[in-house]
Amino acid sequence: MQVTETLKDGLKRSYTITVPAADLDAKVNEKLVEAQPEVEMKGFRKGKVPMAILKKQFGERLMGDAMQDAIDGAMKEHFDATGDRPAMQPKVEMKDGEKWQKGDDVVVEMSYEALPEIPEVDLSKLKLEKLVVKADDAAVTEALDNIAKSAKNFEDRKKGSKAKDGDQVVIDFVGKIDGEAFEGGAGEDYPLELGSGSFIPGFEEQLVGAKAGEEVAVKVSFPEEYGAKHLAGKEAIFDCTVKAVKEPKAAEVNDELAKQFGAEDLEALKGQITERLEAEYTGAARQVMKRALLDQLDGMVKFDLPPSLVEAEANQIAHQIWHDEHPEEHGHNHGSIEPTDEHKSLAERRVRLGLLLAEIGRKENVEVTDSEMTQAVMMQARQYPGQERAFFEFVQKNPQMQQQLRAPIFEDKVVDLVVEGAKVTDKTVSKDDLQKAIEALDEI
Repeated sequence: MQVTETLKDGLKRSYTITVPAADLDAKVNEKLVEAQPEVEMKGFRKGKVPMAILKKQFGERLMGDAMQDAIDGAMKEHFDATGDRPAMQPKVEMKDGEKWQKGDDVVVEMSYEALPEIPEVDLSKLKLEKLVVKADDAAVTEALDNIAKSAKNFEDRKKGSKAKDGDQVVIDFVGKIDGEAFEGGAGEDYPLELGSGSFIPGFEEQLVGAKAGEEVAVKVSFPEEYGAKHLAGKEAIFDCTVKAVKEPKAAEVNDELAKQFGAEDLEALKGQITERLEAEYTGAARQVMKRALLDQLDGMVKFDLPPSLVEAEANQIAHQIWHDEHPEEHGHNHGSIEPTDEHKSLAERRVRLGLLLAEIGRKENVEVTDSEMTQAVMMQARQYPGQERAFFEFVQKNPQMQQQLRAPIFEDKVVDLVVEGAKVTDKTVSKDDLQKAIEALDEI
């Protein structure tokens, strides 16, 4: 087997791999010898089929496997010998593949971009600020008020009062298209909170100003993307009878409210809120510190980047930003999206930092444990209620999805490791200051 270098330009590499025909034939024979004891064929005892017959029967089928094994082996030997690590899956093409015949040597062209040498970073030179925010009485009170609003009740308004946005109306309704009632379009004693957006767009607004005892004809159009295809895009009239108009009343902030939310009393609920708020502040402060850490690392290292990784990342950034700017477009039939210079610059930063963190993690033997992966899959599966098992099976069979879940866990573990080696000072700030720091992250 022979490996010949044909290109070495920066990180770009190309090689010609030649596998002699004799080696392939030996590989096929090796596979036949391995399989012979288990082969059964009419006219022969199990394991006693002559090699010549086996070769005639199975030789061509095994030749493809032999080629793949030989090429895979040559590539492994090459990477072991050179120390190269390909940035992406190497491109392997058989030279003159259509003309190849049994008895010919196999010649393939292998090309790839090698990962660059990553320079050492003195983590002790990193200086970071950790923002610390304590949950004050005002923040706890605000959270309690929000809890009370979420636990609100509705009480009848004074007779003759008009329904306002935020009120609850109790209605009977019948929906009709072209004068005919349709299945699933009727209800009785339905409590509808105006402004909740729980009904078809335009429905709730037409009940604002209605009084108990009134009948209102609500005219709406079902959205084009409505789930029930026989209703999508259709105009409908809902004959509504308003049976009651109720105003919201926030629950009282007391021990009873606390018990509704699983606390023994109001003081215990306040303690839980304080813990939750400070956990949220800690998470937000970590985001700010992580950005500062990445900014410093980005300024400390410079090395060549694999063009293919930068191009792929720039395309992904451009694609994601386009969809963020066009939320109405859910598919991918939007034609080509060309990355801008800004996208390419951001891609270079991400690739550089990604390679640096990966190298630090590799040298420090950072690994994502099975339990961490299981937890990540479980959290993701919650987005698909009733389909959790199917999602688990999808992840098990999809290495790309596994990598998508593993990558952020790995990065966070490396970041934590880097922070441990840096000089970190605490800085107490207000909740508003922390909020401004978080908002500033989106502006960069």
